[in-house]
Amino acid sequence: MTTQVAAVFGVGPGLGAAVARRFAREGYAVALLARGETAAREVRADIQQQGGRAEVFTADAGDAGSVSAAFSRIRAELGAPEVLVYNAGAFHVASVLDLDPATFETAWRTNCLGGFLCAREVLPAMLERGRGTLLFSGATASLRGGARFAGLAVGKFGLRALAQSLAREVGPQGIHVAHVVIDGMIDTPRVRGMAPERSASTLLSPEDLAETYWQLHRQPPSVWTQELDVRPASEKF
Repeated sequence: MTTQVAAVFGVGPGLGAAVARRFAREGYAVALLARGETAAREVRADIQQQGGRAEVFTADAGDAGSVSAAFSRIRAELGAPEVLVYNAGAFHVASVLDLDPATFETAWRTNCLGGFLCAREVLPAMLERGRGTLLFSGATASLRGGARFAGLAVGKFGLRALAQSLAREVGPQGIHVAHVVIDGMIDTPRVRGMAPERSASTLLSPEDLAETYWQLHRQPPSVWTQELDVRPASEKF
């Protein structure tokens, strides 16, 4: 029996790690993609300790050559992914006048271009099989650009548009494309350090979010969700 493969791009100590562990529990071999290896190696060790399979692949989400090389290794070592979770993100809070062009472009490359590059890598095999899932992590900024958040919103707007275009293009061919608007702060050590006054009830649980991603993947084609927004019950919207 061929092992199913899930590729998770943007594996850190929060959502990416939780999604990787969730798919690994279902028997998927998980490709852990990140710019650095430290956090991804910890996730791999955790998955392996639980009897699952995961391998680490380093890549720069905004660099076409880097992404292509990483997915070539994934196909050679694990197989062609049946699932892609694009969870990479980057931003710098600053006014438009203070945000230098290089920083703006780097954020756009990570938040938007990387999703395009990764989709191109996994789609040929998915289309050949007639099935597959592409899940993109969005944010509040996917829907509205806040003051001093242009560096994030522009890329996230673009990623949302990419997900919509992909869904219309490849959905009829059996590929489920969904965009998740994460409206709130995810409960991670970094967030707890930034906002120690926040209680767990006001933050999104990475494990609960990962369950949402898993359920999106498992949806029958007769009820596919293209966009889903998630937030803590206490979050205003």
